[in-house]
Amino acid sequence: MAAITTAPGTYDEVDPNTSYLENNKGLMGWLFTLDHKRIGVMYLISVLMAFALGGIFALLLRAELFTKGQTLIDAETYNRAFSLHGVVMIFLFLIPAIPAALGNIILPIQLGAKDVAFPKLNLLSLYIYVFGACFAVYSMIHGGVDTGWTFYTPYSSSDPAHGGVGTSSSVIPMTLSVLIMGFSSVLTGVNFIATIHKMRAPGLTWRRLSLFAWSLYATAIIQILATPVLAITFLLLTMERFLGLGIFDPRLGGDPVLYQHFFWFYSHPAVYIMIVPGMGIVSDLIATFSRREPFGYMAIAMSSIALALLGFLVWGHHLFVAGMSEYATMVFSALTFLVAIPSGVKVFNWIATLYKGSISLQSPMLWALSFIFLFTIGGLTGLFLGMLAVDVHLHDTYFVVAHFHYVMVGGTVMGFLGGLHYWWPKFTGKLYNESWAIAGWLFVFLGFNVTFLVQFVLGSRGMPRRSYDYLPQYEFLHQISTVGSWILGFGFLLLGAMFVRSLLNGRPAPRNPWGSAALEWMTPTPPPPYNFVSDPVITRGQYDYHLATDDELYEGFDDPLLSHKSRKGGVDEGKEDA
Repeated sequence: MAAITTAPGTYDEVDPNTSYLENNKGLMGWLFTLDHKRIGVMYLISVLMAFALGGIFALLLRAELFTKGQTLIDAETYNRAFSLHGVVMIFLFLIPAIPAALGNIILPIQLGAKDVAFPKLNLLSLYIYVFGACFAVYSMIHGGVDTGWTFYTPYSSSDPAHGGVGTSSSVIPMTLSVLIMGFSSVLTGVNFIATIHKMRAPGLTWRRLSLFAWSLYATAIIQILATPVLAITFLLLTMERFLGLGIFDPRLGGDPVLYQHFFWFYSHPAVYIMIVPGMGIVSDLIATFSRREPFGYMAIAMSSIALALLGFLVWGHHLFVAGMSEYATMVFSALTFLVAIPSGVKVFNWIATLYKGSISLQSPMLWALSFIFLFTIGGLTGLFLGMLAVDVHLHDTYFVVAHFHYVMVGGTVMGFLGGLHYWWPKFTGKLYNESWAIAGWLFVFLGFNVTFLVQFVLGSRGMPRRSYDYLPQYEFLHQISTVGSWILGFGFLLLGAMFVRSLLNGRPAPRNPWGSAALEWMTPTPPPPYNFVSDPVITRGQYDYHLATDDELYEGFDDPLLSHKSRKGGVDEGKEDA
């Protein structure tokens, strides 16, 4: 993807033959590291633990809904499990998963940089995230919340001990945990913007950036501008709860719709914090596994920026039935259709890139193709919810649940898993079993569609979401959805076992197992502490796949940037292993 030469001067403070995993071993070496790769790996472990916890809550919910009436748990426990599933998946996993974990590991290498702009700030953001996550776990142990992941007032602002309605005393610790993790998100965004502006290697112009780097740049803009709004909202909620101020609670003279405006002004841009980095990963995967330059490179890059900016203008479509004026609802409906254009630009350009490409259906590419298929369904069903007349019927039904999961799981999670499969050999130095990877993908893909496709039918027939019980005519479709969740869960277990097996017994990965021309694959595997033995100078663009034959792929690269394998041998072995 990028041709580089080496500039004078090397990093003498570390052994260039030592990987970042071997340098400064020991627990303290990890806990106080400033290496972006180690920080990214610790983020990765944290978000995967959160994903496992959120998945357990999801399986519990679907098991309860297998039959009408009580199956396993009572209504109160169901409400708490539902709320915790949403909070853990969104705030502990989906928002930080790609930017904080994979972004930290890969972005500086893609920029030809030694590290992020502010390494100490990067480590601080990790500890703030962990501290916030511990706060959230405390709230779960303390009793959990039953307000849903949106913490809607008056349920979240009224204290039952003082005559309020419905919620436990864990709401405030839970909202404070989200506030704390918001600081981590902002610090990560600041770091990434500074890194992309100031730390790029010589010759790496804006038009030579990877599309993953563009997506993280757009995401960082959203993180910095939107997250403070959520922080202020939760601080106001806390003040109302403890001081009895009438801000959101109508019993105290407040306005609950004001809370919805504040919350969704953050939470709809937060959808793009989750999905835009996944789009960046898919752009890189499509280019690598079709051996083509992305069709409409700048259109894809600018569509990421457009999503970041337009995402701030459409929060009102969550409030179509909340009592807004008819003129406001028409404006937000029109803007909702407008925001679909940048997403459509990406999908059409990905398909154009695939056209006449030399497509290789290896496991990362399967996740990328799944992303395109599932995200397209999620995006198109979002247009139904953007239509005023249709949304009145579908609002607060399982149609919304299915749409949301096709965007978040079918988009963000598929992109995350694609990136994890793609870069796993690079940052671990180990290969995984490709047959297991494909089997895991198949179970996840089938299980996901069985789980959520029927929910579009449930919603169109009027099945309300967030309901503990349902009418008899919905039981069969709920049972199909629950069986799908078991298939989905088995797929994730298989993938987890595959990655653990790779770490314990996986063969050493060659430097470039996918035959990619991307800059991150020009470093040894795993990379040294400062990524490059010599300062890289970029002389070609990021996606020059018209030069990517086995002999031409490494033309212009100096030996210090290669691993112990020969130039030709490393690629050939990688193809066999992959």
